[in-house]
Amino acid sequence: MSKNVNINVHHLTRVEGHGNIVVNVTDGSIEQCQWQVPESPRFFEAMVRGRHYSEVARITSRICGICSVGHTLASLKATECALGIKVSKQTDRLRRILKHAENFDSHVLHVYFLVAPDLLGAPSVFPLVPTHGDVVKRALRMKRLGHEWGSLIGGRTTHPTRAVVGGFSSLPGGARTVREGEANLRELKEKLLGCVPDAVETFKLLGDLAANIPAFDRPTEYIGLVDDVEYGLYDGQVGTLMPDGTREIIDVQDYRSVTNEYVVDQSTAKYCKHNLDSYAACALARVNLNYDMLHPEAKKIAEGLGFAAPCFNPYMNSVAQFIEAVHSVYMTVQFIDEVLADGLKDEKPVEPTKFGKGAGATEVPRGILFHEYAYDDEGFCTMGNCIIPTGQNHANIQGDFDKLVPELLAADKSEKEMELALEMLVRAYDPCISCSTHYLDVTFKK
Repeated sequence: MSKNVNINVHHLTRVEGHGNIVVNVTDGSIEQCQWQVPESPRFFEAMVRGRHYSEVARITSRICGICSVGHTLASLKATECALGIKVSKQTDRLRRILKHAENFDSHVLHVYFLVAPDLLGAPSVFPLVPTHGDVVKRALRMKRLGHEWGSLIGGRTTHPTRAVVGGFSSLPGGARTVREGEANLRELKEKLLGCVPDAVETFKLLGDLAANIPAFDRPTEYIGLVDDVEYGLYDGQVGTLMPDGTREIIDVQDYRSVTNEYVVDQSTAKYCKHNLDSYAACALARVNLNYDMLHPEAKKIAEGLGFAAPCFNPYMNSVAQFIEAVHSVYMTVQFIDEVLADGLKDEKPVEPTKFGKGAGATEVPRGILFHEYAYDDEGFCTMGNCIIPTGQNHANIQGDFDKLVPELLAADKSEKEMELALEMLVRAYDPCISCSTHYLDVTFKK
């Protein structure tokens, strides 16, 4: 088929950071098909060198304003591994609650404000205010809940202050007494249960819009945390799932054997690969890996939306995000009940028992996140390494492009239809592009 296409999306909208889409087709022949990342590197790994262990998480949380809770927790876990610290059960549960808050908050933002406009045929969320006012109000209510949820535990949702090495610096809500802290947790539980009607309406909305989600399958490798305590979000080991169903479990300390970073010409961010040429690290990867660990209410949502794991359609990542959001509500209620049943305690952070090297991993909304540090005998950082999920997803986005563009051409889609399909695909990954620019390889030729 003879067809000419020239797509040049400079700085894709409704994503964090700058990414370009370039597709050139001449007489039906694909000459160029690229997902490009032009962002500058961030140098956070250099910033932490020479800083005391008590400062490192505060610095690396600034890598991302949306995923700052995840960066804080991954950083704390890496530091605690290096310092021989084992946190209490209470700290573990409160951190899980904090992690669920971030996931819920970010997923509501992405599904409602960044993806819904595509499904409703709008260029952004603002035209939906007069036409779908109830939808926008619901989104804002749920977003506010996520913010209050995270702030109660972390001090604030963006760049949390209460989560520190070895534990927490204060009780939930900054309470002055244990009784006040328990009351704050009970109040949060009531707010979460009060969110159920909005979750039901979101479920109905996604069901109504399901037909607008593009049908596209590309089997790939999925990578994320798997955990014995719950669905892999806060803690666990690295799990991999191949298209044929083969699974593998890898210790977090061996994370570099999974990520295998390398440099490509079209991106200032490193790419990653494991068993295949690319892998996906995202909500879809987590649901595929951990479906059996979902809360029963989240499974009901998945079944009601026709989601079956494993799912190989990257556009369904947004559906996976909503499934996770429901899971986070119910699991937080469960963890609050556990903390209250055990009796909230005013615990002091656990002190270091050694100084060495360690890695930590947690899931952020966009996928698995790795931090690694080394500390000298005085507790000052001598090395840092951070591998961000969007960096791990770049190669997979390119792989999706390589399969999708020929399919769009074969279906005789117009240039505008092709452009929208490619934009929607990138947005489905919910990329944090600036956060992923980990390294720039410069070669000088004379």
